[in-house]
Order: sequence, then C-alpha cells, then structure tokens
Amino acid sequence: MQTPWVSILYFVVAAVFGALGQYFYKTGADRATASWTGYLVNLRLVAGVVCYVLVMVLFVAAFRRGGAMSVLYPVYASTFIFAAIIAFLAFGEPIRPVNVVGMGLLILSMCLMGLGK
Repeated sequence: MQTPWVSILYFVVAAVFGALGQYFYKTGADRATASWTGYLVNLRLVAGVVCYVLVMVLFVAAFRRGGAMSVLYPVYASTFIFAAIIAFLAFGEPIRPVNVVGMGLLILSMCLMGLGK
C-alpha cells in the first residue's frame, strides 16, 4: 500500500500540535491550582486538550486518505523534535549535540520505515 503524501503531511502537522499540546500542559501545570476547578478553567490546559483533539482529527483524516501505520506513526515521532525546539524557544532548554544526533536518528528511522512501503 502506497502512503499518500497528504497523509504524511497530516501526521507532521499532528506532530506539531502534539508538541504544542505538551507546551500548553507544562505551562498550564505551572499555573494550576490544587482544586479540580482550577484545571477546568485553566486556559493553557484547555488549549493542550484542544491540541490533542486536533491530533486525533488529523490522524483520522490521514487514515481515511490511506496509508500504512508503519509509515505514518514513525512520522509522528517527530513530535520529540518539535517539542525540543519549542522548549528551546520558550524555556531556553539547551539542545545539545547529542540531542541533534538523536533528532537525526529519528529522521533517518522515519525515512527507513517508509522505504519498505
């Protein structure tokens, strides 16, 4: 089964939303109060949930257009790369050479997983 480029693109966009969701969860947790209502009215936590709903919508849209899970899910692993970039930009967390090597290996593995399909 050939995986359409549009399905791959949807998974890349889903990875970005997944990383943004983590950003919103972290910043929302930093501002959360101890009560359960504090979670419900915390706009950053709500934004994180919205991001994950968008991830699921993009997954369904990608699968509806066709594509192998063994190709698409490795693409979603790029969430780790986007999260590292967001953490660097938002919190000043360093991206060390070993992190860059790991990112390169993730990209290489995504490409290798797609070769057989």
